[in-house]
Amino acid sequence: MAKIKVEGLTKIFGKKPKKALELLQQNKTKEEILKETGHTVGVNQASFEVEEGEIFVIMGLSGSGKSTLVRLLNRLIDPTSGSVWVDGEDLATMNNEQLRQTRRKKVSMVFQNFGLFPFRTILNNVEYGLEVQGMKKEEREQKARKALELVGLKGYEQMYPNELSGGMQQRVGLARALANDPDILLMDEAFSALDPLIRKDMQDELIDIQNKMQKTIVFITHDLDEALRLGDRILIMKDGSIVQIGTPEEILMSPENEYVERFVEDVDRSKVFTVEQVMIRAETVNADKEGPRVALQRMKEAKISSIYVTDRHRKLLGIVHAEDVSQLIKEGKDDLKEAMETEVPTVTKETVLRDMMDLLTERTNVPVAVVEDEKLKGIVVRGTVVAALSGSEVKLNGTSS
Repeated sequence: MAKIKVEGLTKIFGKKPKKALELLQQNKTKEEILKETGHTVGVNQASFEVEEGEIFVIMGLSGSGKSTLVRLLNRLIDPTSGSVWVDGEDLATMNNEQLRQTRRKKVSMVFQNFGLFPFRTILNNVEYGLEVQGMKKEEREQKARKALELVGLKGYEQMYPNELSGGMQQRVGLARALANDPDILLMDEAFSALDPLIRKDMQDELIDIQNKMQKTIVFITHDLDEALRLGDRILIMKDGSIVQIGTPEEILMSPENEYVERFVEDVDRSKVFTVEQVMIRAETVNADKEGPRVALQRMKEAKISSIYVTDRHRKLLGIVHAEDVSQLIKEGKDDLKEAMETEVPTVTKETVLRDMMDLLTERTNVPVAVVEDEKLKGIVVRGTVVAALSGSEVKLNGTSS
């Protein structure tokens, strides 16, 4: 079951939305409805699901409806029509007390504006929500300290907001949301007001926290680079409507229309694609049972000049080159390891392409080994990387077209 399920969710701003809703169902545009009724379409019949433990990014330009949509997810504003379910419970059927408890215990929100109380210490700011819930001081202080440690602010508990930088204040806002230990975090342009370097630090912080806690996060942004960096999946909005939903790779490689194409045309793909998306199967030779002649024959068949050497358990031992293997054969030697280089370039499947470009340019004649738990999982060659960065389709098995 999805953590959040949204069906036909619509929000029309105005005193008499019924007429506007009828026009919307007739596929009238946002502009046409505004002209005919004076009403504004905030969200237009949105339907999607958010899985437990994923970072689901909602992005779009100013006026696209993304901030309205996130406020509909916890009923900070009421929908004109449609439904939102959280853990199978329909928010629309909740009374005020049930909704209040859901917001306090299950869904926390982090805004772009830090919203800190200037005359409360950092610790008191973080424990504020728990204080409102009536939690005993000792317990809420313990939870607040734990949340501050999680966001890297241990030691700042007795300072005041004006003594912290903007990035640190945003960490306090995040800690305050985490102190409630919610299942779901709604983050509305949470990092948009920060300087670029601080913003990247906060993105890293969020990724680290997510790796530890596995929350369900709905993250709102207008920045595609941020969306691609954070999102397990991305929802793109325009004029209140959903344009496309997909993984970062799907958004980049298969944009739904010209609007999405314009979004992604200037993206530095090397910051997005990982090694796993471009790696191919490695030709190998098993040093425990195969010698120079087998290695040379395998290189000839594959039309390659180097081949990686493993043991019977596929543990990576090194690499040999055709020229050196040929010399071994001339000398009548059978131990392949005598010609083997043990210092070889390696990366993991999670390595971003940008972080491995130097390896490809430094040793253009040697493919880069992809290693996990010391075992060879595949290789990366220049061709598949070039194909990925140029926009050619790259499949997960590493073939390109």
